[in-house]
Order: sequence, then structure tokens, then C-alpha cells
Amino acid sequence: MRGDNSMMYSEPKKLLASYGRRRGRRLRAAKQELMDTLLPELEIPAQGALDLRALFPQKKSYWLEIGFGGGEHLMHQAALHPEVGIIGCEPYINGVAGLLKYVRDHNIRNVRIHQHDARPLMARLPDACLDKVFILYPDPWPKARHHKRRLISTEFLTALARVMRAGAELRLATDHEDYCTWMLEHLLPHPGFTWTAQSCADWQTPWADWIPTRYEQKRLAGVPTYLGFRRK
Repeated sequence: MRGDNSMMYSEPKKLLASYGRRRGRRLRAAKQELMDTLLPELEIPAQGALDLRALFPQKKSYWLEIGFGGGEHLMHQAALHPEVGIIGCEPYINGVAGLLKYVRDHNIRNVRIHQHDARPLMARLPDACLDKVFILYPDPWPKARHHKRRLISTEFLTALARVMRAGAELRLATDHEDYCTWMLEHLLPHPGFTWTAQSCADWQTPWADWIPTRYEQKRLAGVPTYLGFRRK
């Protein structure tokens, strides 16, 4: 929705981390080399307004995945849709290294990486530029005193609505029942989104182009729920 000042996003002075640890086990030499050599080629510029046409020459559609984990889903989508430019955000260094290996091994050319919190990057995107956004298994921060760290909030959704075009698709997945309720409590009343579900099967069944991630295969917290929304 271009020109809708009610949806304009003003970045907070200080953001609470909505993700857990940034680093796991020490990277092996081969993956560290990818971090040193390939990541600089694919990393989103650190400052300034972002021109997606310059980042993705000859691409006409742009998607965003926030928190891509090990990168399995992002790479699956990138391979299925070479005509689309996809930005992946992930602060976890070991996940970024895993994604870089896949990019190299499969010669993927339509992915760019933001190795930090997605929210400052969103503030640098132009209005109504994204056609699809994925938020899959964000950290649920299950303790009540940590709920303020959850990614899904009214402020975040307003920021997201600004950068999604009318009709753009938002996909969310969680295996944490309380966080699923939290997501719906924030999304259903938000003026920028409408829930696309027509029956319970719509949130119990993954999308047709879905690929299970390593996290989902572990089923750490419970049964996954798949939520689909459209930008109004």
C-alpha cells in the first residue's frame, strides 16, 4: 500500500533480540572459508535504502524469509523459483554457513543474505516491494517474562505490512501452541492482513510446495501449525 502513512515504520531506538544464540559449534575450515569468501558476495549492504532491482537484476518478484535456520526451505524455494529474488535473514552463524554451502553446491543465483535481525533491514526496504514473506518456527520465547521478545507483535506486523504489496502472501509456521495463539491474537485484528483459512485442514496441512526443515522433523515442542495470511 504505497503512500499509506498509517503503515509507515519508524525503527525503535533499541530492539530486543527476537532470536536465540548467534553461534553454535565452531565452523569447519570449509564452511569458514565460505563465510570469508562467498558471504561478502551475497550479503545485503550494511547501510542505506535498498534497491531490490539492483540487488536482483532481471528479477520481477521479491520474497523474504525471516529466520531461515539451516536454509533448507529457503533453498527449496529458490530452486523452484529462479525468477524470484529471495532475501534470507538469519543471525545464527552456523545456519548461514550451511546455506552458503548449498548455494555453492547447487549454483543458486537468486538469494541474498542478511546475517542480522530482520527488523532494521525491513526499515530500509521500499513500500509495497515484497510478494511473499515466510516466518517459519520463530523462537517462541515460552516464558511469560520473555514474551516481549517474540518477533510477532503489532509493531512488527505494521512494519511488515508497509513492505508487502496488496495481495502478497504471509506464511507462518510454529510448533508451539501458545505462540500459535499469540500469532492469531496479533494478526486477526491487524488492519493490514486477512487470514486465508477456510477450514481446519488449512492450518493443519503444509503448503503444496512445502519441504520439511530439520527443525520440523525434530518436532521439539508439538504438532506444527501452518498459518496463511494475505496483505489487504
